[in-house]
Amino acid sequence: MAAGGRASGRPAKKKGPSKGTGGQGRRGLEGRGATPPAEMRHWYKDKARTERIAREERGGTRRPGQPAKQRRSDDAPEYIGGRNPVLEALQAGVPAGALYIAQRVDNDDRVRDSIKIAAERGIALLEVTRDKLDRLTEGAVHQGIALQIPPYEYAHPSELVELAQDAAEVPLIVALDGVTDPRNLGAIARSATAFGAHGLLVPSRRSAGVTGGAWKTSAGTLANLRVARASNLTAALREYRDAGLFVIGLDGAGTTDVGDVDLLTEPLVIVVGSEGKGLSRLVREQCDVVARIPIQAAAESLNAGVAAGVALYEAARHRRR
Repeated sequence: MAAGGRASGRPAKKKGPSKGTGGQGRRGLEGRGATPPAEMRHWYKDKARTERIAREERGGTRRPGQPAKQRRSDDAPEYIGGRNPVLEALQAGVPAGALYIAQRVDNDDRVRDSIKIAAERGIALLEVTRDKLDRLTEGAVHQGIALQIPPYEYAHPSELVELAQDAAEVPLIVALDGVTDPRNLGAIARSATAFGAHGLLVPSRRSAGVTGGAWKTSAGTLANLRVARASNLTAALREYRDAGLFVIGLDGAGTTDVGDVDLLTEPLVIVVGSEGKGLSRLVREQCDVVARIPIQAAAESLNAGVAAGVALYEAARHRRR
């Protein structure tokens, strides 16, 4: 016998069909379907709340992955969020429609002072959820408090010159060309107020406006500084020149240091361009002088708010002589 095996003497049983699983094994291999999105999981609300608190402690401005802020209509109210900015705005007399306080907010001196000033001014006090504040401030850090302000009423460009004439002062105006970040506008407003400028001029298109972010960065100084808006910045600069004002543009490619410009004591418009592109061609053509701020080569450019502050300081220094 092959292989030396020993026969058992019994015929081998033919294996018959076994009982099926009814498809259970196949269904087990298919898994449990698609993974549900985060907002459908039971832990999402606690995680979102923890992230929001951590974000406020870090001073962040927007949730990760949150879409960019949509442009508001001109007649929509704005919101200032944050304890220091809200208190500063109230102390500066910024017009306001309502003060929003989050439920169970940690009550410190800034919150108490804000509530006190709002009550004295007859501003409505509203207690809302933090989610409501998140929506009103569009994801900005609010620290449990926000102030609703009406849409800003812009001046006409000629009004800025009239303000200087009424004060018997030499006009000093700051114009913004391509500055799109409201925080830069707020910072420039702060410097303009500190160094005696009579107002800001912004284009009506492709430019930052007086929004909640600008109010917040300005630390309330926008309450004391007029902002004018022009449908065409180039035409507005031309009208200023016709009225006897000189125009100085700030640009890294300028050939004269801003401190050496001999027009700083004259009726003046200082034009600040964007950090990346600088001055536009048409605006540059309206400038009597294009000046630069001398900086070290390691720094390619200055933030628009910083550049405006340096130029305004130089103008104020020359005018004090």
